[in-house]
Amino acid sequence: MQGIDETRVGAWLDANVENAHGPYSYDLIAGGRSNLTYRVTDANGMRMVLRRPPLGHVLATAHDMAREHRIISAVGSTGVPVPRCLGLCTDEEVNGAPFYVMAFVDGTVLDSPEKGELLPQHLRAGASEHLVDVLADLHAVDIDAVGLGDLAKREGYVERQVKRWSTQWENSKTRELPAIEEVSRLLSRDIPVQQGVSIAHGDYRFGNVLTDVNEGCVAAVLDWELCTLGDPLADLGYIGIYWTDPGQPINRANDPSGLAGFPAYDDLVDRYARRTGRDVSKIGYYRAFSSFRLAVISEGVYARYLKGAMGTQDFDPTPMKLSTENLAEAALSALKGN
Repeated sequence: MQGIDETRVGAWLDANVENAHGPYSYDLIAGGRSNLTYRVTDANGMRMVLRRPPLGHVLATAHDMAREHRIISAVGSTGVPVPRCLGLCTDEEVNGAPFYVMAFVDGTVLDSPEKGELLPQHLRAGASEHLVDVLADLHAVDIDAVGLGDLAKREGYVERQVKRWSTQWENSKTRELPAIEEVSRLLSRDIPVQQGVSIAHGDYRFGNVLTDVNEGCVAAVLDWELCTLGDPLADLGYIGIYWTDPGQPINRANDPSGLAGFPAYDDLVDRYARRTGRDVSKIGYYRAFSSFRLAVISEGVYARYLKGAMGTQDFDPTPMKLSTENLAEAALSALKGN
């Protein structure tokens, strides 16, 4: 299996994961375009999930397995649903890069309208509300009490992020896109006042949670690699760049919200405001900021594909390339009030 030294990883699992017994089988889980995610099954049928960085060159700040493991372990001590961490390996002699292992959680990743059909229509509004409720609960976590107070700077989140993603763009870009430069400038011009500090997931949406389609609720929040401390409204704005309001053309093909039964995005924003008491009047800025950030992330994934660093996944890079361009234009349009 590409990305897995089966002999050495198997020996590590035997020695470090309670009740795990080899031999093991490994399956690359489709959908992860950044860190590589594998389903691991032991000799007795116990399922686990292993996460490792992508193959090839990795930007210094982008794929820190120990940091991701630390965050999930800390959040797991609260009421926010996350997979249980089973172990962290920082010895690169084992698999060429650090990795960590989590318990397998049953659920469905609703990352397309087709997947959304698996969630009965009468449960879609409730599942959407629970998506927002879990986000509100995450933002209510006492960061010092769970040991994440030093994860990142607490203030100046948006300013810090604009600088970070502008730098990431320079490191990852495969061509010149003037719209990105203009968006970066405009975002810096009118930064909202940060309303407190919270754990900011950084990639929060239906496509990064496991949904229990029988109960209509979030079973586990996944993909914490972009998590930091910062402005909680960034996560709420991020949901908005994926969401499709009722009766509107599908916004993004990797989100189920355009199906009948899902509520309008404004309804989710209102629910979040009621749950948290935060002022959401500038949510449009955060949607534009999220479009900019996702444009840079898309470019990074596209660049890694061009360098052959995405494993053996069946992956057409053209939509990712176009996504970068479309998101940059969407952010620019939002910031100019069009």
